Amino acid sequence: MKLRELILFVLIFLNVGNTFAQIHTFQLGDDAFLLDNKPFQIISGEMHYPRVPREAWRQRMKMAKAMGLNTIGTYVFWNLHEPQKGVFDFTGNNDVAEFVKIAQEEGLWVILRPSPYVCAEWEFGGYPYWLEKEKGLIVRSKEARYLDEYRKYIMQVGKQLAHLQVNHGGNILMVQIENEYGSYGADKGYLSINQKLFKEAGFDGLLYTCDPESDVKNGHLPGLLPAVNGIDDVRKVKKVIDNNHDGKGPYFIAEWYPAWFDWWGTKHHIVSAEQFLPKLDSVLAAGISINMYMFHGGTTRGFMNGANFKDGTPYEPQISSYDYDAPLDEAGNPTDKFMKFRDVIRKHLPEGQVLSDVPSSKPTIIIPRITLSQTRSILDILPAAVKNATPLTFEDLNQAYGFMLYRTTLSGGGAGILKLDGLRDYAIILINGKRAGILDRRQNQDSINIALPKGKVKLDILVENLGRINFGKYLLQNKKGITQGVNFSGNQVKGWQMYSLPFNHINTINFNGNNTVSTNAPVVKKGSFYLNTVADTYLDMRKWGKGVVWVNGHNLGRYWSVGPQQTVYLPAEWLKKGRNEVAVFELIKTDQTILKSIGTPILNELE
Repeated sequence: MKLRELILFVLIFLNVGNTFAQIHTFQLGDDAFLLDNKPFQIISGEMHYPRVPREAWRQRMKMAKAMGLNTIGTYVFWNLHEPQKGVFDFTGNNDVAEFVKIAQEEGLWVILRPSPYVCAEWEFGGYPYWLEKEKGLIVRSKEARYLDEYRKYIMQVGKQLAHLQVNHGGNILMVQIENEYGSYGADKGYLSINQKLFKEAGFDGLLYTCDPESDVKNGHLPGLLPAVNGIDDVRKVKKVIDNNHDGKGPYFIAEWYPAWFDWWGTKHHIVSAEQFLPKLDSVLAAGISINMYMFHGGTTRGFMNGANFKDGTPYEPQISSYDYDAPLDEAGNPTDKFMKFRDVIRKHLPEGQVLSDVPSSKPTIIIPRITLSQTRSILDILPAAVKNATPLTFEDLNQAYGFMLYRTTLSGGGAGILKLDGLRDYAIILINGKRAGILDRRQNQDSINIALPKGKVKLDILVENLGRINFGKYLLQNKKGITQGVNFSGNQVKGWQMYSLPFNHINTINFNGNNTVSTNAPVVKKGSFYLNTVADTYLDMRKWGKGVVWVNGHNLGRYWSVGPQQTVYLPAEWLKKGRNEVAVFELIKTDQTILKSIGTPILNELE
């Protein structure tokens, strides 16, 4: 290569590099955000990377642009990135840095919310289960063990994301410290430590806090922008922020709710777009920035759903669908709400900006019949046991999620009350391999009257973790399994074997072994189906009882006949032409063998 050509090549390379790594400034003005010293109104929508298949991130972001959004908001989930203490994972669907980079490629800014606590209707509010094992650790506090683990985690997050802030050539506009802390506490010293740790991790751009209106005073750290959640009255928004920010803006609604989430056994939350349109119009007309929670909810897959619980109310585990009645539905298709919000947003766009056309809804396929011809009783695929005089919790056995089977032997010939103290959360009671009853924490059930046949009796108790509490004062009362003890006829039962069933890898189950004589104990069933065309579909679980579904090794989440969710969304990205494998862990209706799919979801059907 000649010198002149080499110089030209280098200049072109440097110019391209500068194009993709342009340094921006993002600051607080008195009444508006300033991007490169010019007023900038954030019109953001929340979308969480683990709730959307990685292969679909870009498509969802294109939809965000089509609705008129200029920014995406996302939490960062500690329990995904450090599933076991000291073991970090930022790969695959956990690759949050790639999520941010794709947003930049699609012309979107990002608001990052990497607080160790996220709430988000997510298991343990985002905390990893093993924090429960750390003796004396107190979350959301200045306790030394918590801060030590917090620091190690946030440093890893900083390595992934700090260089993607706008002041380093990336697209992250702002970073939120903590999350609605004012609804939990009021320790400004703790909030100051948060700020210090974030800066130490490399987050040297604009930091902010967010809280509901009534809790802003508790959760705001002087010197940072106090964003407000859950209100959209222009006067109130400005008053709350002015009162906590030296009489100045800018004004930011960090969580603006177009609907709500669902939990098992209650109606699907639906709110019409018309209720929101005047407020959205007035907020945008006033120059207030906004983050829509959720723009696109997606699906809480695996065992990552959280639960609500507070004094005087039942335990409320959330469903797997996180459709949220959001503008973009669970599968990423535009809704009526999407189109109407788009019309409002378009009125307030900068002069000359034109929205792209809205892509049509994605096609779906219907799989009329899948036969699950292979079956294994849960009693035939148990791993090695751990023995202890009293029941051990999930945490005792370093198990994060899923199920655990407790086994002991009783002397038969009598009857009495079997009581599980501290059951968390759902138990199938088996006597000599046959189901004798079910206990459900949602119903405050922990006891059942059982009769034992004569002789030695094998008592099995299969316990499911339905999701750790993700909000409120009970965050540190989240151990799972049988957390206190078992009594029968008033006497403590001892001599237990514990079998961990986390279902981390469904493909490791051997379906070729001999099966227990048919009982109604929970079963794993497996089958296959063939596709000539790949597209989204919804597994119809209405004839099934309760359990979990996997397709091609992907855990699609829970189903439960109590509703309101009766289908399980199966994304096209996890299907393939030719042979596909499906597995179902069914707890109740163990004789079911046929599965089918339909073209639309069922999210509002109670048993």
